Amino acid sequence: MAQTNPAISSWIRNTTSIMGRHYVSGNSTPINDNVLANVQTVQYSASSVYISTHGIPSYMTGPFLDGNPSLASDQNAIFKFPLNPVKNSGNPINTTGGNIGIFINGVALFDYRDGVSWKNSTSALCGGPIKPMCMGDGVWNRDAIPAERKGFDCSKGHPAMGNYHHHQNPSAFKLDLKVISTVCNLYDADGLYVIDSTKHSPLIGFAYDGFPIYGAYAYKNVDGTGGIVRMKSSFTLRNITTRTTYADGSTVTAGPDVNATYPLGYFREDYQYNTTASSDYLDDHNGRFCVTPEYPNGIYCYFATVDENWNSSYPYVVGPTFYGTKTAAKVTSITENVVTYSPSNIGILKTEINDIDISVFPNPANDLVAIQMNDITKENLDISLYDITGKLVKKTILYQGSTIAYFDTQTLYNGEYIIKIFGNKTAVTKKITVIK
Repeated sequence: MAQTNPAISSWIRNTTSIMGRHYVSGNSTPINDNVLANVQTVQYSASSVYISTHGIPSYMTGPFLDGNPSLASDQNAIFKFPLNPVKNSGNPINTTGGNIGIFINGVALFDYRDGVSWKNSTSALCGGPIKPMCMGDGVWNRDAIPAERKGFDCSKGHPAMGNYHHHQNPSAFKLDLKVISTVCNLYDADGLYVIDSTKHSPLIGFAYDGFPIYGAYAYKNVDGTGGIVRMKSSFTLRNITTRTTYADGSTVTAGPDVNATYPLGYFREDYQYNTTASSDYLDDHNGRFCVTPEYPNGIYCYFATVDENWNSSYPYVVGPTFYGTKTAAKVTSITENVVTYSPSNIGILKTEINDIDISVFPNPANDLVAIQMNDITKENLDISLYDITGKLVKKTILYQGSTIAYFDTQTLYNGEYIIKIFGNKTAVTKKITVIK
């Protein structure tokens, strides 16, 4: 079971004591934490899998430039997921505030909301991080993605009372085709994966109903044919100037008029669902039943939706309702007999590392060269820089669950250099030129 069920085998297990790192505002040098990153243990029974995690990624977190005083902190959590998720045949279950899933690095997934809603009687926003002692109407609910953009770090995450999480596709702002945040300029980081429009996106997490979550691209057709295309949300912005009705036509307590302060898309209720027959448009849970590399017989999957510029697209990952029966939960202990997952073949095989899409840029380089993995890396990779005579010049590590590493080339002489990326079993070689 452990070797074939992706709900057991897909997690990024920290086997080398990698610690988290974070930035603080005003300091572009990351600070080392004393908290283990990624997933610590994976244990399973006949029906469930248990994920032990501190909720900290291996990529840098912070700073959170909207005044959020919190840092990503140790969650010391155990999450229980079903191994055989089932479709909910009753009324759809709404996603909620807080955790609605877990990414494969043990980091929390939240839905669109941030706990803030409009209060008609005072014509103001209430709740959440801005006025925690004030309760809004809960009719016009603020969307965290546009409203809290300034507070997301380079990896598009932030903490709620220390619980670091992503509301959206966990790929760094700087990698989007249209960059809408400059936070990476001073506080550089990466994310869980890199969007690649030429291949099926990796499995990046599991929702609380147990169904898998994938990145932005997949096979066009549900049977695994049709080439690779972007998975598209079926939600679109409504054509409204006032907020007095819902998309179904029902009259509700009024919210603010659509204006520069509260543009369309600022509230979740600004969207409407549109049914489409095209297989690359997702259902009202933001998913579809389809074949994937991990599930050749097909399974229901959620997708982290983005627009044509790779900017996050509502409802972002899961929601606003679950497809399946919500059974996953945070537990305080494991009360049944379980087996600890330990794959028999640790390390990256030659065929696997050769299949990894590795970009080295810029080339020629001047003062910096980046080595970027366009796949999820589940083991640490040692990266070495040699001059043309074979002399070792620099070394670094690309940690599991991150995607990018750098060499400072400012002090190097002009000429050709060799970069070697080492897995546990073999190495790949790239040549670069330094010109100043």
